[in-house]
Amino acid sequence: MFVTAAPKRAFGSTGASRNSAFSLSDKPVSPNHRAQGPCCGRSSGLLLSMSAVLLLSSLISSQLLQNCRLIRSTSDLPVLTKEGDITIGALFSLHDTVLESSSSFTAEPHSMQCSGFNFRTFRWMQTMIFAIEKINKEKQLLANLTLGYKIYDSCSTHFHALRTALALMNENTEGTGISECRGRVPVVIGDGGSTLSLVVARFLGVFHVPQLSYFSSCACLSNKLEFPAFLRTMPSDFFQVDALAQLVRHFGWSWVGTFAGDDAYGRGGAQIFNDEVTKIGACIAFYEIIPKNHDQTEMSRIVRRISESGTGVVLVFALEQDARALFWEALRQNLTDIQWLASEAWITAAVLSTPEFHSMLQGSMGYAIRRADIPGLQPFLLRLHPSKYPQDPFVVQFWEEMFKCTLGTSNKGSSFRPPCNGSEILGNTDNIYSDVSQLRISYNVYKAVYAIAYALDSMLHCEQGKEPFTGGLCPNTSSIQPWQLLNYLKHVHFTNDFGEETKFDSNGDPVAMYDLINLQLSGNGEVRYATVGRFDEMMQPKLVIEEKNIIWNGNQKQVPVSVCGTSCPPGTRKATRPNFPLCCFDCIVCAAGECLPEFWSNTRRDTCVPKLVEFLSYSDTMGITLLAVALLGSCFTLAVALIFALKRHTPLVRANNSELSFLILSSLWLCFLCALAFIGQPTSWSCRLRHTAFGIAFSLCLSCILGKTMVVLMAFRATLPASNVMKWFGPLQQRGIIFLCTAVQVVICCTWLSVAPPIPRKLMTHETARIILLCDVGSPLAFSLVLGYIGLLAAVCFVLAFFARKLPDNFNEAKFITFSMLIFCAVWIAFVPAYVSSPGKYTVAVEIFAILASSYGLLLCIFTPKCYIILLKPEKNTKRYLIEHLQYITSIKSFTQMPSFHISEADCKLWKDLDSTVVYKEGHVVLAGMFPIHSKGIDQEINFRSQPDQRKCRGFNMRVFRWSQAMIFFIEEINQNPTLLPNITLGYRLYDTCGLTALSLRTALSVVSQPMKRSGSGHCSSPSIPIIIGDSGSTLSMAISRLLNLFRIPLVSYFASCACLSDKHQFPYFFRTIPSDVNQASALARLVKHFGWTWVGTVGADDAYGRTGIDLFTTAVTRLGVCVAYRVIIPKLPTQQQLQDIVMTIRDSTARVLVVFAIEEDIKPVVDEIVRQNVTGKQWVASEAWVTSTLISTKDNYPSLSGTIGFAIRRAEIPGFKLFLESIQPLAEPYNAFAREFWETQFQCSLDTSLPISSTTDPVHYSQSCTGMERVQDTHSIYNDVSELRVTYNMHKAIYTVTHALHNLLQCQRENRSALTQQCPDIHNLQPWQVVEILKKVNYTNTFGDLIHFDKYGDPVGSYDVVNWQRELDEGPVQYVTVGRFDSSLLTAQQLVLNQNKIIWHGGTKEVPVSVCSASCPQGYRKVTREGQPVCCYDCVLCAEGSISNTTDQAECILCPEDFWSNQHRNHCVPKQIEFLSYSEAFGMALAAIAILGAIAAMTVAAIFFRHRDTPLVRANNSELSFLLLMSLTLCFICALTFLGQPSHWACPLRRTAFGLTFALCLSCLLRWGLRSLDYHSTAISSEEHLAVP
Repeated sequence: MFVTAAPKRAFGSTGASRNSAFSLSDKPVSPNHRAQGPCCGRSSGLLLSMSAVLLLSSLISSQLLQNCRLIRSTSDLPVLTKEGDITIGALFSLHDTVLESSSSFTAEPHSMQCSGFNFRTFRWMQTMIFAIEKINKEKQLLANLTLGYKIYDSCSTHFHALRTALALMNENTEGTGISECRGRVPVVIGDGGSTLSLVVARFLGVFHVPQLSYFSSCACLSNKLEFPAFLRTMPSDFFQVDALAQLVRHFGWSWVGTFAGDDAYGRGGAQIFNDEVTKIGACIAFYEIIPKNHDQTEMSRIVRRISESGTGVVLVFALEQDARALFWEALRQNLTDIQWLASEAWITAAVLSTPEFHSMLQGSMGYAIRRADIPGLQPFLLRLHPSKYPQDPFVVQFWEEMFKCTLGTSNKGSSFRPPCNGSEILGNTDNIYSDVSQLRISYNVYKAVYAIAYALDSMLHCEQGKEPFTGGLCPNTSSIQPWQLLNYLKHVHFTNDFGEETKFDSNGDPVAMYDLINLQLSGNGEVRYATVGRFDEMMQPKLVIEEKNIIWNGNQKQVPVSVCGTSCPPGTRKATRPNFPLCCFDCIVCAAGECLPEFWSNTRRDTCVPKLVEFLSYSDTMGITLLAVALLGSCFTLAVALIFALKRHTPLVRANNSELSFLILSSLWLCFLCALAFIGQPTSWSCRLRHTAFGIAFSLCLSCILGKTMVVLMAFRATLPASNVMKWFGPLQQRGIIFLCTAVQVVICCTWLSVAPPIPRKLMTHETARIILLCDVGSPLAFSLVLGYIGLLAAVCFVLAFFARKLPDNFNEAKFITFSMLIFCAVWIAFVPAYVSSPGKYTVAVEIFAILASSYGLLLCIFTPKCYIILLKPEKNTKRYLIEHLQYITSIKSFTQMPSFHISEADCKLWKDLDSTVVYKEGHVVLAGMFPIHSKGIDQEINFRSQPDQRKCRGFNMRVFRWSQAMIFFIEEINQNPTLLPNITLGYRLYDTCGLTALSLRTALSVVSQPMKRSGSGHCSSPSIPIIIGDSGSTLSMAISRLLNLFRIPLVSYFASCACLSDKHQFPYFFRTIPSDVNQASALARLVKHFGWTWVGTVGADDAYGRTGIDLFTTAVTRLGVCVAYRVIIPKLPTQQQLQDIVMTIRDSTARVLVVFAIEEDIKPVVDEIVRQNVTGKQWVASEAWVTSTLISTKDNYPSLSGTIGFAIRRAEIPGFKLFLESIQPLAEPYNAFAREFWETQFQCSLDTSLPISSTTDPVHYSQSCTGMERVQDTHSIYNDVSELRVTYNMHKAIYTVTHALHNLLQCQRENRSALTQQCPDIHNLQPWQVVEILKKVNYTNTFGDLIHFDKYGDPVGSYDVVNWQRELDEGPVQYVTVGRFDSSLLTAQQLVLNQNKIIWHGGTKEVPVSVCSASCPQGYRKVTREGQPVCCYDCVLCAEGSISNTTDQAECILCPEDFWSNQHRNHCVPKQIEFLSYSEAFGMALAAIAILGAIAAMTVAAIFFRHRDTPLVRANNSELSFLLLMSLTLCFICALTFLGQPSHWACPLRRTAFGLTFALCLSCLLRWGLRSLDYHSTAISSEEHLAVP
């Protein structure tokens, strides 16, 4: 009977307005609420075993349990039973799939039909029966007891597995009038699949019923905190994956593809495999999930990935049904030459050993669990016949499927089959059912039954006082408690008939032993499972392989190769392909010189050989030439000195100051000789000598020339009237000038040698094959000072000589000095760029050339004219001639200086108090709310030596309590709203789940087990709870949703964001008002990419939210080219050592940015440890679960977490909510235990009251007492802080969305009635399934302007605020500043919007932090990935000469075109420098000068000959031939000029032809000359002989 709704009135916010609104479930119930006798007549045939499960509340009498069916019956479940003293429950997936029917939710959904009978699983079931009957028959075990069984078919689905587990937990005898709770089965064997076992284990764990699985291998089931009552005879996948990874490493496969079934077994195993093979250096070519519905389009796509990836080895980690669907598609696509690796689930599956798979699966390899030959099993299997076992519900379908006939049953699938005649013989069939050659899983079932039997036998042989239970008492064997049997099972230890030891470790796992199986074809074409190795975790080595016995795919004996990039031969290197894993590379010829600095690669690039040491040596042609030129210059200098010495008394020598002349010649001689110090291998002494000797010698020379120029200039000035200048330029003054000018250079050189002397240095570059041995100048400043000083002297000399250029010719040396200084300055000005740009030893050659050229210039320009006069014009070397030709300079022109330049997150005791504390209010429609009001459960050691106590909770969560109060506020607000649900009142039930899966399931069972009430008509009814709001956690919501699926109750979550909950196949009744983590992961990835972070760490909680969030984020950022530095999982109950390890990983990583997917309770201990260790310098990126958590954003935590940025769900300001929160009064509401606990927690005091507290709460006693009159308004906590109402706003959307759906149902009109039901739903007796369809179609705009609707997955639009942690004052509170937004409904380019100027990063800086494994490679460099590290970790290597990279982070350098070369920075191809012997370079100029000089000399000789053509000597030498020879020589000199300059179309032909013709002419003339001479000689001899004749 429903509570009559009061008329709607204005909604108040005072505490009094909510009086009598709550009730506590463990408070005494008034008689009016109890059932008075039978509330409804017995429904013959409708009393079901499921009724006892659903009628669980302490408010229901035993009479109601027999006669009232609450929600759903389980009598339609086929079950095979046999009575016994102890009944063993069992679950087998006898069918592979479920026939899906489209649910429109306009009528009550029909029961799902199972299809695909599995003969292999049916054999496992029969093996269990065989083992039980064998134990009962032999009486070696359980001599005074018999075992019975109760077996259900779970149909390979979560729904059926959970439903059959519910049936096993209920043993009410149908149709009896006795109210008796007979005791459920004490142990359950099953289920086969890991995913099914996960669901069942969570449910059975609520009742501490032991579950013993024979085929569930998921490593996750080893978690005893989550699955305390789970054991198995199947090894954990952790060991299988380890064995598979060792197999991959053994055969050298580095490029492996992975397929996983879409279940816990497939996903968990494949993920561990991927992680393990990555650790050993292999790469995953692809990772694809096989869909459970085997959709053709999706199957085709994932199979195509094999050929697209190029891998030759593929692991399929899936059940045999999924593997078969995959291989069918592979056959259809004619995919061959693949070496398949199998998980133990299908390696010996007969369904894959049929002929059509032979060609493809031959050679497949995988691990299988140990097998055994069980005597007597095959005859037992063949005993079956439908006529012998009419009570067996599975035999009929087995028989029909086996013989493809029909027994006349209602089996729809057999309607077109011929009838069975009853004469079929099972022994004549060849089927996997009767094949006992590979008894592996069957052997596991056999061991499971015997493990239970041995445990029961130990229990029966209990000795009082020696048992582990309280007081040493033995258990009551007439009423076995499951938790007692579990204790014996955990300690069972026996050796079976096959010599194998059976026991369980602390995780409930057996010893891991596998056979390595190779699928081979025998001679008759049948599949043979050859054992070619073994894996035993207890042995060393663990893996033993007999390679010689292996047959690979394609009947090959050679190990297949599976690499993404073939091994690179010597001389080549691996170049990682962009956006591919490390194992994918191309082999590129090594760049020349990729060796140590002192070595160079050989021509094959496979060996480093020592580089050639290069220096200007005496054996080089250039060295010899320069040596010769230097020696020749020194000889010329000596010769001139000798001439001057011999003619020292002549007027010319005396007039030119012979002392200065000899000093100049001596210094020039030293200049020529100091050039020799530059040749040869540089040594310490030669390096010091080179530049100092050069500098001092040239300074001495120029000082003398300066003195000479000054004397010449002053000498003529002294002749002017009244001039008295020469007294300052006497011999003593000249010597002083020379000494002082030279001394300055000596001081510079001495300082240079003492401070930073020149030293030998090896110039080693990666671009050249030579080591340049040179002299490092030591101090560039000193070197510059030496050259600068020489330049200064030369400039002064040039200026003074320029002044004196017009003095009398014979005494005037100014012209020659001017010219010599001009040459000197030209040489040294050209020296600077030539010296800087010349490579290697040519640098030294340039310096020598400059020394020699300038020395020659001085020698020739100054002394050649004098020698000419002395030697050739002696008549001019007389005193008279000099006087006669004396001339005065009459004008002096001024000159200007050169400009300078200047260089910038209740009565049936079997179900014992399933309902947790509940706060409720009655209404026409009741909404249930599930909240983790306590953050965690108290650690409880369950040793199963005594009956486990109810789990207690602690850690009152103010934030979550506010959410629960928000639900009350919104419901009361709606009840006062006359436009929504008029005349309908909403009620509520609020439950505390403590954030624990077990308590969440208990709570869900409490919701679906509401007490029955007698209506006015005498009918039984329960409150209408068509929908549940909650739970907050993704893991909790997954467990609850699976349970609610049985009753088709929709669940609307306000805070469960895991992307896995969008799977409508698993969670068809799940909706949420928080965006899916798919959106958040995408947004976070985009954020990371936006700020250029390529090296980030990830931290996640050990739950569905954390793990799935990290996986989604990792996938998203990897596609964007970002690498994950580490992946850390926070345990639910971390130890101090685990926390220290996590913090050490974060602290020591080079990644400065870390992304954290966790709820606030999980991240808090890590943050506490971060603060304790004072870890700073990390930029935290938060998920929405904790980005606005005041539990984390405290003053103490802020220094370590400052600048945290993340995505938060949208917020709203809700009017009146704060006043409502602060009006709470615990004494005025004694029925609300949560209000009392809130009050005590808020004010840290104890209320003086005898009222009960929550049954799940661990009481806390405070030293102070509360009066109950304290004011919440005077406190500030997260409870009454309404500045960040984000999850609360989600609650608003959830409550109002459900209200709008109910309102739409209320407005149902006759013309819109369902075609199926022909009536609108009765809102007073609303069925949950009726809400689902209308909930899908909800579409409204709320009071805050947001459009609310669900997509096809039950998800809202992904809309977030980008929140940044900031604070204005150093000790001020943390503020959540909105700095951007993300909206998935917009175009991709418009989804993420950021106001970067508002962001404050970690440490209070405005500069975006950098988080890269390697800095971006600039232009001119290429990325070389570091061995064994992610692609984001690389070194930047300068491009080789001739290649460039013109963008940043370029993987490979680009070769320049043939006519181009890389510039110095290797970022641009520039035209190659065209090199030819030009007139502009010194060498060309010298050659041109020599050629011209030679031509002039030849022409001069010709002129002399022409002038004296009449003289006898010229005539005697045949003047015609002489002129022709001189002309040809002139042409030879001139043709040398054609070899200078840029080659052209005319110059190239001219060079050789002119050279050939002119030399031919010259030689012809010489030949003619020789012949003529010979002719004259012959004539002379003849004449002589003629005269001699008498």
